[in-house]
Amino acid sequence: MTLGSKIAWDDTVLPFQLDRSDIRGRVARLDGVLDNVLEQHDYPPQIEALVAEMALLNALIGQTIKLRWKLSLQVRGDGPARLIATDYYAPGADGSPARIRAWASFDEDRLESGKPAYDMIGNGYFALLLDQGQGNMPYQGITPIAGGSLAACAQTYFAQSEQLPTRFALTFGRSQVPGENESWRAGGVMLQHMPKASPSVAGDATGDEGLLNAEDILDGDEGENWLRANTLLDTVEDIELIGPSVQPTDLLVRLFHEEQPRVFDPQPVTFGCGCSSDKVRQSLSIYSARDIATMTTEEGIVTADCQFCGAHYEFDPKTLGFEAEVSDDGNA
Repeated sequence: MTLGSKIAWDDTVLPFQLDRSDIRGRVARLDGVLDNVLEQHDYPPQIEALVAEMALLNALIGQTIKLRWKLSLQVRGDGPARLIATDYYAPGADGSPARIRAWASFDEDRLESGKPAYDMIGNGYFALLLDQGQGNMPYQGITPIAGGSLAACAQTYFAQSEQLPTRFALTFGRSQVPGENESWRAGGVMLQHMPKASPSVAGDATGDEGLLNAEDILDGDEGENWLRANTLLDTVEDIELIGPSVQPTDLLVRLFHEEQPRVFDPQPVTFGCGCSSDKVRQSLSIYSARDIATMTTEEGIVTADCQFCGAHYEFDPKTLGFEAEVSDDGNA
């Protein structure tokens, strides 16, 4: 592959549809996005892996939703990895890139080297939060941590909460092209059965902890189509997912040529944060003047740092808190 085609497919999500199977999907490739996300913090390898997997999942899921503003995925657990959070911001205009940011909270003293990253989460939940902007009610769906990977948690969420059969095949990690510096690369494929008008459960729940699997929702021809597409996806190799030697379009033909794949316009993705001085100020508006005083430094300012991008903000304490807002409105 030429350098130009490599650049063209990095940090993109390619939507497609399998017309024979009534299945839609996405192919995602992330490289610079992950480097930008992870370089904001000095994460241990296990935490880096969890953040990378969550960012890749959000890129795939975010592009499937008719999103006006932001899709958030969160994992909270009682293990050393307390919180993995990632946000996908929809493009502001046609042709503009979507933006992704991610962050993790963890207890480094409790991390156990040599254990899989997923085991660092412990018991907890996987959450999807959909924010369609001002004037719209946010949506939140939650399922327990189950299945052995974050991808399996996402599959369980869609089966249990949305009754949408969903499958992910992901790979991610550090790689190095000869003559270039080591960097993060991630790639994945998402399959999702097209929504039914009236979804129903075909059988008993067979997933972990009595939760639904995709196979519990489909039967008959739909079940056979889903099984066939998943069997084909099982043949994918890691190097095909991350590239750069295989283009996503070639990958789809290799995997699903008998399923009549049809591709749509790719969506570029970049690292980006939604923080701003106004949003930080708004988050501080719930505090009283006494609370603000405890946050004020010896230099007489209130500071705040964005956990996602590291942006630093400084404020005059007299302009913060709900009492300052009341005073500004002339009602104090």
